[in-house]
Amino acid sequence: MKFSTKAIHVGQEPDPTTGAVMTPIYQTATYAQTGMSEHKGYEYARTGNPTRTALEACIAALENGSYGLAFASGLAAEQAVLSLLSTGDHIVSSDDLYGGTYRLFERVMRRYNVETSYVRTNAIADYEKVIRPNTKLLWLETPTNPLLRLVDIRAIADIAHRHNVRLVVDNTFASPYFQRPLDLGADIVVHSTTKYINGHSDVIGGMLVMKDEELSQNLEFYQNAAGAVPGPFDAWLTLRGVKTLAVRMRQHAENAYTIARFLSEHPRVEKVYYPGLPSHPDHELAKRQMSGFGGMVSFQFKGTLAEVDEVVRRFKVFTFAESLGGIESLVCHPASMTHGAIPASVREASGLTDTLLRLSVGIEDSEDLLADLNQALA
Repeated sequence: MKFSTKAIHVGQEPDPTTGAVMTPIYQTATYAQTGMSEHKGYEYARTGNPTRTALEACIAALENGSYGLAFASGLAAEQAVLSLLSTGDHIVSSDDLYGGTYRLFERVMRRYNVETSYVRTNAIADYEKVIRPNTKLLWLETPTNPLLRLVDIRAIADIAHRHNVRLVVDNTFASPYFQRPLDLGADIVVHSTTKYINGHSDVIGGMLVMKDEELSQNLEFYQNAAGAVPGPFDAWLTLRGVKTLAVRMRQHAENAYTIARFLSEHPRVEKVYYPGLPSHPDHELAKRQMSGFGGMVSFQFKGTLAEVDEVVRRFKVFTFAESLGGIESLVCHPASMTHGAIPASVREASGLTDTLLRLSVGIEDSEDLLADLNQALA
């Protein structure tokens, strides 16, 4: 079964009771049981819900995984992965990270004596150098947020598994349409389903996908024990959105490439970050590892912070807002928004300066997006 067919059909058979083609919203907290330890597959809605089950099966299939677990947010999904750790364990992570992930590592996990070592994102050999006997997780974003760097997943998987370390890959920016980390050796794939998977900026959610049954059972135990699960309506909204993931991603990528080329020639732009451009240092890796280059573009504005503020106030089609991956185009200032939890010195050392803007390119007509960028930068 091909990708688009999976997105529309896996886990979403017509309702056996009524024949409803769309998966129903099972808006219930509990389920009638036929007797002691006898039920029809569901007993309490924190533990399981048929709408959520359909979503989990669908996303697992899109990632070529065997097991999917849905959460109330992307960070709730990340915290579930971190529940696999014990006091004194160690994480190795790429240094270009979403601010919320960095905050989770540095301000939550460090309180439990779980330390994280950061490696320059595409410095492959350096990952192995910082692995310790107590290292349990190796954590990657690729493409990264917001500098669109790439990591060779297969190469890092080989390093991780030589040392009996699990590899976790945040695949939010690429989506399973353009990249499938499990096929390249990752053990766990993380998604903020708020972003491209849902695609309509109307729900918060997260997802974990894996192939290993024992690992899935451990994470499913945490999912039920901690209870950070999506409600049935949130699951239904996400399931509705994922049906159009393939067509949306193709248009996101087409528009993003057009905008990246435009920005690369603009006199007020110092540098453009987009893996689809031949000038991108990881362009060849992107061609090998991904089937497309995605809808995210970041660029370094040639000017002052005050001028950046003027620019974002001028947009008319792009909306100045956090988040990404929706059908509408957004512009974000990472240093003050999504990555504000990262100290300025750490941000600047990784290349995330105060004049960097991140675009989540939507599926509007590209001519309108180009005109809006042109007038805002003028």
